[in-house]
Amino acid sequence: MDATLTITNGSRFQVSEFVLMGFPGIHSWQHWLSLPLALLYLLALGANLLILITIQHDSTLHQPMYYLLGILAIVDIGLATTIMPKILAIFWFNAKTIGLSECFAQMYAINSFMSMESGIFLCMAVDRYVAICYPLQYPSIVTETFVIKVTLSMMLRNGLLVIPVPVLAAQRHYCSRNEIDHCLCSNLGVTSLACDDITINRFYHLALAWFMVGSDMGLVFASYMLIIRSVLRLNSAEATSKALSTCSSHLTLILFFYTAIIVVSVTHLAGRKFPIIPVLLNVLHSVIPPALNPMVYALRTQELRVGFQRLFALGENMSRK
Repeated sequence: MDATLTITNGSRFQVSEFVLMGFPGIHSWQHWLSLPLALLYLLALGANLLILITIQHDSTLHQPMYYLLGILAIVDIGLATTIMPKILAIFWFNAKTIGLSECFAQMYAINSFMSMESGIFLCMAVDRYVAICYPLQYPSIVTETFVIKVTLSMMLRNGLLVIPVPVLAAQRHYCSRNEIDHCLCSNLGVTSLACDDITINRFYHLALAWFMVGSDMGLVFASYMLIIRSVLRLNSAEATSKALSTCSSHLTLILFFYTAIIVVSVTHLAGRKFPIIPVLLNVLHSVIPPALNPMVYALRTQELRVGFQRLFALGENMSRK
């Protein structure tokens, strides 16, 4: 083990960098996974940038619903970019080492973006709830100011509550092992290398997950229960179909997002026998949603498809000139 150690004032060895080993059990051929992961990353970047450009250029999309979608696209780009360049560097250039400060910064960014994505899904659920259950009051309730306020509140909530995660990890003493059987600096993966007690790290990690993601998930599904109850009361089948179609893409994405979180959590608890499974699912959960979200919205939202057509038509006209 190429552990880089320094001696602290108390004559104790302290690891000065970590080594990200990649996917456990398949180190010899894990580089073959770089191609599909790189393609997913490029798809996530391209699709989300297209969403942002389309919303910016098409005035008909200057609505709170699409502003929230644009914010989700920014969060998706941030989440994928936080982990994928380092993973590809591990596979392509064997750049496995990562400094402690860089590792803790990545840990903070991953948790912040993941929590932000959950928070934006909650804001989008509230948007659909007001639009369907209170359509007359919707223009006065869900405004640009509303979008700015809820976005800033989510950023403040996530930014502050996630800070203790890397701070507590940095306070641990890493005296011997520095090889992490992971592709990224996950909280539990890093702190498992500590030589001292990590009970507080595990407790805060669990409390944070239940408080933020758990509460978001509960409120999202509560919103959709109220939406479904309101829709079922409609007398017209056409109105019912139209109401459900306006939130079908969002419902598809939140079901995938929160189901994936539950699966990753369960496999992490049961991952001692096959440690590659939780690591692989953790990585995929950080790159598949950013690639999937814009595709689902593009396929199921007519206004967005029209916006794409206008954007491409504008590009063709400019190229002809």
